[in-house]
Amino acid sequence: MNMRSARVVSALPALLMLPLLSFCLGCGHHPAVQAAATNRAMQPASTVAPAPRAAPPPISTSVPPAKSFVTTGPLVATQQADISAERDGRVVQVAVQIGDRVRRGQVLAVLDDRTLRLACKAKQAEVASLQAQVREWQAEQRSVEANLRRATILRDDNIMSKERWEYNKAKRDETVAEVARYQADEAAAQEELAAANLALQQSRIVAPFAGVVGRTSVEEAQQVKTGETLFWITAEAPLRVLFTVPESLMASFSTGAKLQLTTADYPGLRQPARILRVSPVVDPASGSVQVIGAVAHPSPLLKPGMSMRVRLAP
Repeated sequence: MNMRSARVVSALPALLMLPLLSFCLGCGHHPAVQAAATNRAMQPASTVAPAPRAAPPPISTSVPPAKSFVTTGPLVATQQADISAERDGRVVQVAVQIGDRVRRGQVLAVLDDRTLRLACKAKQAEVASLQAQVREWQAEQRSVEANLRRATILRDDNIMSKERWEYNKAKRDETVAEVARYQADEAAAQEELAAANLALQQSRIVAPFAGVVGRTSVEEAQQVKTGETLFWITAEAPLRVLFTVPESLMASFSTGAKLQLTTADYPGLRQPARILRVSPVVDPASGSVQVIGAVAHPSPLLKPGMSMRVRLAP
């Protein structure tokens, strides 16, 4: 092969590549190619997921969580009472003072009862006399009734006259009336004696239940009137704590829930309690609910009337 032929053969591949290169260069200007490129540019990238949006911060409310809610309430005893005079009279003895512990039925004070004692003795004597009269007339009644039965037999046998039989009957009727009269007098005297005994009992002011004397307002030789308060007594146990909670926390402060009580008087004291009752009614004025807590095994340091801090037990 000569040199000219070699140059032609070597240039042949380059000449064959020219049309292909021209076609590739012209592809970008083809309408279909341009439309596909435009569509790819307008479509969003499907392979990249959008970043999640952060949740908005919670909206704060004015009501704290139930566990952190703290309120205050007084300690009260289940039994508290004002002890008043039940009759007019002069005080001759005061047997207790503030702070004294008393038993049920223990005498707290005594009113002058000398006149009442004399009246009771007189009524007792009157009742005894009337009872004797009743017994006598009842015996007489049994006797005249027996006479009347015999008189009736004799009358029926025509042995006794009608006038004599009527006398026996009248005697029986008179005796029955006397028995009824004395029985009525005895009943009236018994009622008067009971009233005198009641007034005598009311001369002794006694404790209606066991507790401690919280207040006194009476001195010896003082003249008191019926209904005048002389003592205030409160039981020492069981103790209850009274408090209110917002309507929104009613579900947490349910019956049986445990409570923790503290007081500024004794900072180290942690007194357990539990919810005893929850009022079914919401106070429309305050939007709160009344709650009663039972103090379990109260500390000797706790006294009725103390103010306690109340929260749900942790």
